[in-house]
Amino acid sequence: MCGIIGIKGNDEVAKELFVGLLALQHRGQNAAGISTYDGERFYYKKDTGLVSRVLSEEYLRRLHGSIGIGHVRYPTIGSGGEEDAQPFLINSPVGMAMVHNGNIVNYFELRRTLEKRRYLNSFCDVEVLLNIFAENFDKDPFKATEKIMDITNGGYSVIAIVSGLGLFAFRDPNAIRPFIFGRRGENYIFASESVVLQILDYKVIKDLEPGEGILIDENGKVTQRIIKKGAPRHCIFEYIYFARPESFLDGLSVYQKRLNLGKELSKETQRQGVKPDVVVPIPDTSRPTAIALAEELDVPYREGLIKNRYILRTFIMSTDEERAMYIKYKLNPLVSELRGKKVLLVDDSIVRGTTSRQIVRVVRNAGAKEIYFAISAPPIRNPCYYGIDMQTRSELIAREKSVEEIREVLKADALIYQTLDGLTRAIGKESFCRACFDGDYPTKIKGKEMLEIEEKRKKVTRKKTAGADLFDV
Repeated sequence: MCGIIGIKGNDEVAKELFVGLLALQHRGQNAAGISTYDGERFYYKKDTGLVSRVLSEEYLRRLHGSIGIGHVRYPTIGSGGEEDAQPFLINSPVGMAMVHNGNIVNYFELRRTLEKRRYLNSFCDVEVLLNIFAENFDKDPFKATEKIMDITNGGYSVIAIVSGLGLFAFRDPNAIRPFIFGRRGENYIFASESVVLQILDYKVIKDLEPGEGILIDENGKVTQRIIKKGAPRHCIFEYIYFARPESFLDGLSVYQKRLNLGKELSKETQRQGVKPDVVVPIPDTSRPTAIALAEELDVPYREGLIKNRYILRTFIMSTDEERAMYIKYKLNPLVSELRGKKVLLVDDSIVRGTTSRQIVRVVRNAGAKEIYFAISAPPIRNPCYYGIDMQTRSELIAREKSVEEIREVLKADALIYQTLDGLTRAIGKESFCRACFDGDYPTKIKGKEMLEIEEKRKKVTRKKTAGADLFDV
C-alpha cells in the first residue's frame, strides 16, 4: 500500500505536497519522494526513509513549480531500495513524472515485453505503467491510459505530470485503490485519502469513478472522462486497517465503519460466551472497534497497552524475530489495568500471527487472569494481489490452521473473529473487494501469475528503513 498526492496550483506547491505526504505517512514508510514542474523543467527528490528525513527544508526549497506530485511507499513489487522509490520520470516523447498506489498483477509479463525495446531501471511497477503511457501518449493522455487499462491487470490510482499539458490522474476500472479529487479556489488536488484535503483546506469534489481519468491543464481547465468503466470493487481492508479514521473513502466514513465492526463483533463475542472484565485496544487502528465493542458488552474500555511514539515506525519487518522485538519495545503494558483481570484484546486483523502471539505474552506477563483476542476482520485466507503486502499463501496463518489451532498458537484463552456476515453488515459487500477473506477476486488472475508473484516475493530481501508499523498481527 502507498500514498499519493498531486497538486495543480498557482504558486509553489512543494511545501503543500510535503504536508500532504506527512498526512499519508501511515500508508508507507519505506520511501518518499516529490517531483515538481515549473513549465520548463522537472525537479525531484526521492529516497528511502520517512518523509521528514527524505524531504528536508533544504530540498523543498529546490523543488520549484506550481504542479507537483508526491509519494510514500512500502514495497509490494521490487526490493524496496532507493531505485524503486517514486516518482519516476521519463523524457520521451515529452517530459513526464508519475506516481501510483496499487499493484499490477501481470507486472512481470509486461516487464518482459517492454524490456525487448526499452531499458528499465527498477523493479517497481509504476515504471512499467509510465513506459506504457509514454509509448501510447501521442498528445492524448486519455488514449494512453486506455491502452494501460486494456493490457494491465490490477488495482491502481495514478497521477502524472506531463510537460506542456498539465496534471493527469486516473483510477483502475474497478476503483480498487482509493482516490479523491478536490479544489481550493483555482488550485486542484488528487490524493489517496480525504484527510489530506481536510488538512490543506481543499473541498472535496468527488472520488474518481471506476476507470475515470481527469486532466487539469496548465491553464486550470478540467477535463473528465470515463475511459473504461467496470464494477466498483473498493478494497475493504482500507476501512478495516489502512486508512486514517477521519478519512472518507468513496463517501463512507472510515471511523463509522470501524464502530460498526465493533458492534458486529460484540454479537460473536456474546455468542461464544466470552465475559471480559475490560476491553483493551491494540493501538491505534482498533480503537473505534474496541470502543463500540465495549459499549455493546457494557464492559469498561481501557487503554492497557501504551505505544512508545518515540520508536520510529518500521512498516515491514523482515523476520519474525524482528517483529517480536519491535512489539516488545513499542507496546508497554499498563499493569494496573491488566493484572488479575479477564482482558479482551481487540485488533484489526491477523496475518502471520507473530506479533499477536507476542502481544498475548506481554499481557500475560503483566498479570492478566485470562486473555481473549477479538479480531475485527474475518480470517485472512487468500493473498492480496492489488497492493497489500500479503501476497504469499504460505504467510497466512488462517489458510492452513483452524480458529482453534490459531488460538493455540497465540496462547490465548479465546479467539473471536468477525464473521463474513458481520463484515457485510458493518461495511458492505456488493461494491467491495473482499478476496482476502472469500477468494472472490475482482479481476481474473492466472495461476502462473500467482505463482510468479509468490516466488518473487519470497526472494525479496526487504531493505530496512528507520521506523515501523504493527501491520503484521
